Amino acid sequence: MGPITYVLIALFAVVIIVLISNIVIVPQAHAYVIERLGSYHTTWHTGLHIKVPFIERIARRVSLMEQIADFPPQPVITKDNVKMQVDTVVFFQITDCKLYVYGIENPKSAIENLTATTLRNIIGDLELDSTLTSRDIINTKMRAILDEATDPWGIKVNRVELKNIMPPKEIQDAMEKQMRAERERRESILRAEGEKNSTILVAEGQKQAMILDAEAQKQKQILMAEAEKESKIRMAEGEAEAILKVQQATAEGIRLLNEAAPSDKVVALKSLEAFGKAADGKATKIIIPSDIASLAGLATSVKELIKEDK
Repeated sequence: MGPITYVLIALFAVVIIVLISNIVIVPQAHAYVIERLGSYHTTWHTGLHIKVPFIERIARRVSLMEQIADFPPQPVITKDNVKMQVDTVVFFQITDCKLYVYGIENPKSAIENLTATTLRNIIGDLELDSTLTSRDIINTKMRAILDEATDPWGIKVNRVELKNIMPPKEIQDAMEKQMRAERERRESILRAEGEKNSTILVAEGQKQAMILDAEAQKQKQILMAEAEKESKIRMAEGEAEAILKVQQATAEGIRLLNEAAPSDKVVALKSLEAFGKAADGKATKIIIPSDIASLAGLATSVKELIKEDK
């Protein structure tokens, strides 16, 4: 092999190395900005690409994933002249690689400064209390303003968050005292409400107890009256039944006497017995029948009856 052969082999090896070195693979979620002879030529996306040696070059490798820019706390002043530190976080994504590369020199630094100025303008129109309670409103306004401002740079701002709002130490102490006083006030109100409800419940309980006691006394009196009434009714019924039985016995005796047809002697004897009972010493007055003359005959009849009985 002569010298020319070695030269050709060397040239071929150089060409192969140059070709291999100009084969470019763009990974997922990335894009490469390609310049040709110093000016923008095209943007390569995911896949295999071959670069023209010595004419084209990769100007910028750009990530298309959503990125986070966490900026240090920025000093801001509220409408009521309270100075505080606010820490912000910006979520953004590159949508146009050409504008991102050629639109601005340092995109992240531009976003940081734009965020600081926008934050000062928004919070400068709010008082301290409104600033502390209006995070969502501030986030929405900042996102809209930043998204519009970064659109010529090929950047889309997806979200802006106020991570920390740090008032001065004396303001924090005053806020803690206010919160402590508010908690004590609420505690006093709750305690008073509890005592009030307890008193009402005790009074209601006493009222219900008195009502139940009065109702029990009323029922007791009603039951006693009904029992007394029932007793009187039973006593009256017993007396009526006794009188009825006496009358029935008297009527039965009279009926038996009428059926037996007693003689004049028996009637006279019964009259004499009744007269004897009337004159047993208890009566103060004695009424003697007008036919006193027949007493001797009545006595004789009694003797005759005694003899017949014997």
